[in-house]
Amino acid sequence: MIELIFSLYLLLIIFVGIFSNRFIANKLDFLLAGRKLGPWVTAFSERASGESAWLLLGLPGAAIAIGYGEIWAVLGITIGIISSWFLVAEKLRDETEKYNAVTIPDYLEKRFNDNGSIKLISAGIITLFFSFYVSAQFHGAGKILEQIFGIDPIYGITLSAIIIIIYTLLGGLLAVAWTDLIQGILMIGTLVILPVLGFFYLFESGNSLENVLFASSDPIKNSIFSSSDSFSSMILLALGGMSWGLGYFGQPHLLIRYMAIKSVKDVKIAKWVATFWAIPGIMGAFLIGIVGLAYFGEDYFIGKDPETVMPLLASTLLPSWLAGLLISGAVAAMMSTADSQLLVSSSTISEDLGLNRLFKKRSTEIDLLMNTRLITTILGLIAYGMAIYSQITGNSIFGIVSFAWSGLGSSFGPAIILSLWWARTSTKGIIAGLLSGSISTIIWGSSPFLKSIVTERLSSFVIAFFAIVIFSYLYKDE
Repeated sequence: MIELIFSLYLLLIIFVGIFSNRFIANKLDFLLAGRKLGPWVTAFSERASGESAWLLLGLPGAAIAIGYGEIWAVLGITIGIISSWFLVAEKLRDETEKYNAVTIPDYLEKRFNDNGSIKLISAGIITLFFSFYVSAQFHGAGKILEQIFGIDPIYGITLSAIIIIIYTLLGGLLAVAWTDLIQGILMIGTLVILPVLGFFYLFESGNSLENVLFASSDPIKNSIFSSSDSFSSMILLALGGMSWGLGYFGQPHLLIRYMAIKSVKDVKIAKWVATFWAIPGIMGAFLIGIVGLAYFGEDYFIGKDPETVMPLLASTLLPSWLAGLLISGAVAAMMSTADSQLLVSSSTISEDLGLNRLFKKRSTEIDLLMNTRLITTILGLIAYGMAIYSQITGNSIFGIVSFAWSGLGSSFGPAIILSLWWARTSTKGIIAGLLSGSISTIIWGSSPFLKSIVTERLSSFVIAFFAIVIFSYLYKDE
């Protein structure tokens, strides 16, 4: 039954891609859905794209492995999501339409009347970090399919890549957004229904609230400060977890949702929809881990992967048809992130690196659209090859995703915030922020010593922010 439900789900999202193709006539339609997305579709699409399978697998697993110290990440992520919608979405939608910008690098270049340096640097950053990011999503989808359905990871990666490339290729952002709406509903259903049913079952079995919430025998796991033994280390632990929220200000695959919404007025609705998704959704993922630990017992996860707790809990507590539907949400989360990143990467190469300009004799909208789709296919195949290589060599998915999240968030987050809210921001300030955010992520993330002091997510964001401020004061625009 679970296999049947999942197969029907895959057929549904392919149908959405085919149907959406009827509404794609030019590049603007393909890259920004013609700026016609409604508030509910935009909000659910942003949320589904923002949370890859780590929310449904990684965060519950971290709640089991690390304990209540992960609550800081829950808090930071929730605040980051809400802050991004309230501080960035409305202004970015207005500004990108004013400058007729279809990508983030395009917006930054036109906003600061640059000669191409900002766009080139921005495009390079996106291409660098997303080349790893997309392959990690394909790789992760293969692992999930292996865990749930017993499919060989290579076949799982291949199946996921084919489906994602097809519906992204056919319908562009319109197809991506509508499939994200479906995926976002599945995800929030999983994140709310599963912990609620789990708590209900445990209480019906005679467990007290205290026994459920503190199922671990390790006092360190039952503390929100984990192994910290000094005030300074406690503060750094809290800041490290909360720093996940800073990344939401600079993720291009999320920011394009703000750019694609129908009107600034619709943003006012969408930001509240996203808020009411984020609060129960992020906390629900954490509680799945807490419930799973209480239900299966601490000894169950010794020598086993705790990230399998969500599908284990769903298949144990729920009817097979409902378990299949909710487990599909885990794969949906991975796919919704991968399709968005693939679309942003292809738009970066076609628009910001100027590849479309090479086709001088093929300048009609239809031809340029075909060029963009060709680039999307090539990038998808490259990401597929990287995912296969990662599977063979055993590279860490979490490490790659964390690295890319920090690099993109630190590079673009301060630049977007200050370009929208600080009139004195200058061209050289933006360039300094983009370079320092990406370079510091690479250096800090590669140093175990520096990472032991504070996470690169926090350090790189702060460095980039102050780099923009300092260079904007030193080098004012004419």
